[in-house]
Amino acid sequence: MNDLHVSWDAYHRLIERLALQVHDSGWSFDAIVCLARGGLRVGDVLSRVFDKPLGVLFTSSYREEAGTRQSTLQIAEHLSSAAPLPGPRWLLVDDLVDSGATLVEVIPVLKARQPQVQEIRSAVIWRKGASVVAPDYFVESLPTNPWIHQPFEAYDHLRPDDLRGRCGG
Repeated sequence: MNDLHVSWDAYHRLIERLALQVHDSGWSFDAIVCLARGGLRVGDVLSRVFDKPLGVLFTSSYREEAGTRQSTLQIAEHLSSAAPLPGPRWLLVDDLVDSGATLVEVIPVLKARQPQVQEIRSAVIWRKGASVVAPDYFVESLPTNPWIHQPFEAYDHLRPDDLRGRCGG
């Protein structure tokens, strides 16, 4: 199993391909909820492209061994958005589905907390072969379950003093 290294440009093209896939499906939705942190950039782009309000739900499961091992999923108590999200159909977005545990747990939680929501569909860039659930929309299937090195991960180990050399200050 080789690791998958993704550049910023490739990352943005993948998000655009995801947007086209959702659009081409013909499904109409009222709002987007992204799972933070991995789904933040995906949610932001899709919110802009579809001109739909964006909510953010913080989840965390990769906290052990420097963020490389999945543990118990934590789901934030509240969904964050500038105003209550409208409508009965929501698009739930994340960067990837690894084991599938997050989607399996989050969708029922959202429906229980938001009784107006009748349908939630999921969209991710990558679906790994180990996932127990298939998202409704995904761009790439990764049957060998590679570790994905996303471009924003460079910031995981940078600190403000490290930026001085990069920014010339």
